[in-house]
Amino acid sequence: MKRTEAGSAGAAIAVALALAALPAPAVAQVTFAAAEQVTFAKDVAPILYQNCVECHRPGSFAPMSLLTYEEARRYARQIRYRVSERQMPPWHVDKTLGIQDFANDVSLSDEEIATIVAWVDNGTARGNDADMPPVPEFGDGRAWQAELLVGRPPDLIVKSSPYTVPARGQDQWWNPTVKWEALGEDRYLLAYEFKPAYPHGLEVVHHGHASLVFPSDQGVRGGVGIAHYGVGKGYEVFADGVGMRIPAGEGIVDWNIHYSSLHVDTDTPDDVVEIGLWFYPRGETPELATEGEVLFRVDRENGYDRPMNRANDILIPPNGYQVLQGVHVLEEPALIGSFRPHLHTRGKEMSMEAIYPDGRREVIGKVSDYKHIWQVGYEYAEDSKPLLPKGTVLLFTSVFDNTADNPLNPDPNQWVVFGRRGPDEMSHMWVNITYLSEGQYEEIRARREARPIAQAN
Repeated sequence: MKRTEAGSAGAAIAVALALAALPAPAVAQVTFAAAEQVTFAKDVAPILYQNCVECHRPGSFAPMSLLTYEEARRYARQIRYRVSERQMPPWHVDKTLGIQDFANDVSLSDEEIATIVAWVDNGTARGNDADMPPVPEFGDGRAWQAELLVGRPPDLIVKSSPYTVPARGQDQWWNPTVKWEALGEDRYLLAYEFKPAYPHGLEVVHHGHASLVFPSDQGVRGGVGIAHYGVGKGYEVFADGVGMRIPAGEGIVDWNIHYSSLHVDTDTPDDVVEIGLWFYPRGETPELATEGEVLFRVDRENGYDRPMNRANDILIPPNGYQVLQGVHVLEEPALIGSFRPHLHTRGKEMSMEAIYPDGRREVIGKVSDYKHIWQVGYEYAEDSKPLLPKGTVLLFTSVFDNTADNPLNPDPNQWVVFGRRGPDEMSHMWVNITYLSEGQYEEIRARREARPIAQAN
């Protein structure tokens, strides 16, 4: 399987910049030798190519391309403002708590920020074109983005029923079902992609999910979530040797697509969402079978049985705050691949803590600067994935800010309750979880304990 450092599930590496001129903020002093020598070709382009242009390129959803010197220079002051304020690239993990080793970390270091600031402040020098790094390889907006990582087109494409999204309308939910043809034998999924129609579907699809529902004799509890989408997450490629079992039989694909057209001036007719699925070869069973992203919540509408926060507990007072906590006890050992909070506009932070059977507690992930406009999945590096024994309690904590200090708050003078609309609230945590046998747990634990400890320089 072809993998790249940037090729991780839902790697949200956009620099969504306002087009209006912005004031230059004060920047923490970072020592940087020969600042006047900083050039786009040698110093800035490598940073943008690694962290920004997967989204900021032609054919993607970001508002401008940053692939060339001319393009980056045009937006230089906006770039300086956003990166120096650490607003972009979007990476909202608390860097003071929890595991910090992520495979898809696109946050900029102090030195990278200082480089961009120095480039802008010293005249945006172009430099020698011979110093330019190779332009990253991307498909256009119509292409399957995960195809570059897997190395081949999807094995199966599933389409939703068409839906017309009205211009400037209220939130819309489209919940069609389509037939799932029998595969003939159990297969294991190695990657998926949820792809709104290009280009207008990208403008109106807020988030979405698709699940496979089978007859009870297929041995699947509650269906199989085969694809999930939000701005910042469109696809997922499982780690080598990890796959999701798809039963052999016939079933249905149950869609849940949330449309929002508040900023669209014309109707979007017959929008169709596609899902691309990549499988392991027939007859091949991966080493570990994952459940993929699992939703930890109690939802009175959909009846999920994996508890997080009780929906009817959400009651946020005007100009106030609320803190909610929920737990889930692991009945089997587990390996956590990633986590993705989902709150709405009053969401401020969300954390996941492990309480081990021996009483130890460890924060394993915390988003302290949650932004509803981004649905980033935070993927642990392979050797840093939390390995949790049976009986571990996962404790989830959500904080809501319904004050005027919250820049995304539509109205701090309103009471806020649970609801599906953006102005209402939710409290979910999507966790990519692989349940293990005791033997698999002990094998991974022993392998990690046997790793040599890195020597300090």
